[in-house]
Amino acid sequence: MDKTAVAVLFGGRSSEHSISSATAGGVLRAIDRERYRVIPVGITRDGAFVLEDDDAAKFALDPERLPEVADNGTRVLWPEAAGTRELRVRRADGTVEELGEVDVVLPILHGTHGEDGTIQGFFDTLEVPYAGGGVLDSALCMDKHFMKIVLEATGVRVVPWVTVTTAGWNADADRVRADVASLGFPVFVKPARAGSSVGVSKVHGPDELDAAMAVAFAEDHKVLVEEAIAGREIEVAVLEGRDGAPARASLPGEIVLTTREFYDFEGKYLGGDGAEVVCPAALTPEQIEAVQAQALRAFAAVDGQGLARVDFFLTDDGLYVNELNTMPGFTPISMFPKCWIASGLAYGDLITELVEIARSRR
Repeated sequence: MDKTAVAVLFGGRSSEHSISSATAGGVLRAIDRERYRVIPVGITRDGAFVLEDDDAAKFALDPERLPEVADNGTRVLWPEAAGTRELRVRRADGTVEELGEVDVVLPILHGTHGEDGTIQGFFDTLEVPYAGGGVLDSALCMDKHFMKIVLEATGVRVVPWVTVTTAGWNADADRVRADVASLGFPVFVKPARAGSSVGVSKVHGPDELDAAMAVAFAEDHKVLVEEAIAGREIEVAVLEGRDGAPARASLPGEIVLTTREFYDFEGKYLGGDGAEVVCPAALTPEQIEAVQAQALRAFAAVDGQGLARVDFFLTDDGLYVNELNTMPGFTPISMFPKCWIASGLAYGDLITELVEIARSRR
């Protein structure tokens, strides 16, 4: 039997380029080579699609030197029309080679131009199957403002927030400061459309707000200011069901903070002290059932496809959904794989499941 051809797509134009590349390193190392023929496709920071070496070690997560997709002069040529799946590459010398048909694209992309519905729409137009979220759920969950509106409208409790645009801030910063003060301090300031805690600040008082807004506005012209909820940080991994079966929720995990104020970029990826990923979380059976049910409810609310990680605050008065990530961190040390490993699904099998879900969708 011929192997299924999987194009692993990574890198990209967002600020999360290196994390996407590191994730690809884990995927290239663990994907089932007996079952799949792998075509590694990198996207440079300038948006060029290049054919990469099939070398997982090249994209290992190294805190001293985060991996990058370099422009090696090749250009991957996607199918020229819908209904065909022939993939080609133009080499640096101008020669064109056939890479054969691609059966599924596995887009391990974080942030804008990858996790926001744009690349999903591209592959929908070409009628090329792909793993993960679709256009709608990707776009909704990438924009935390609209994600909260949708969740709140369907009865899912979210963290109280204020949305601020650069135009609004420049026109009347004092009014924004008053709106933020109504939430009470501390608050979190974050870009509306970024991930991996890029551009996020914890603000303890009014004197810290302006600097935090500048950091967030450097990433996006729309910023969320959220109430700092005192509670446990619980996360649940969700997978779409195959062939019409219902979605599944993993055992919950927990982010345990000791000396770190919040789970920032350094704590997530650079080995910083003060934060620990624990899975499964120490919860009662009733709490596990409640958080899984709410995760599935949130996934359905955004018309979720493929996968998502649903992040919660568990407080004395119940659960708040913080956000959904439609392409969550997927390195071997990330919460999403850890939750499924704790639930009995190994890392390599999880990759297989994502590919096969995408195939069954077509």
